[in-house]
Amino acid sequence: MKSITAEELDKKFDDGEDIGDYIIPGSVRSSFRRLKRVNVDLPVTVIEELDRESKRIGITRQALIKVWIYERLQQCEAAAR
Repeated sequence: MKSITAEELDKKFDDGEDIGDYIIPGSVRSSFRRLKRVNVDLPVTVIEELDRESKRIGITRQALIKVWIYERLQQCEAAAR
């Protein structure tokens, strides 16, 4: 596994680079303790775009959706302040 600072990792992630070489499988813990399943129906073209982007940055489709939703909620919260 490669060594990197948190700032460098953040920049690589934000730039859409694959960060898989910097993550120890099973070491990442979510700050979310409880989960609730949500089903969302999306057009096939949207799913295909999600798959291309998730592959480009090296994460799963589900992880990409979670990250994007979380980031958007953070932006909304910041704008509300």
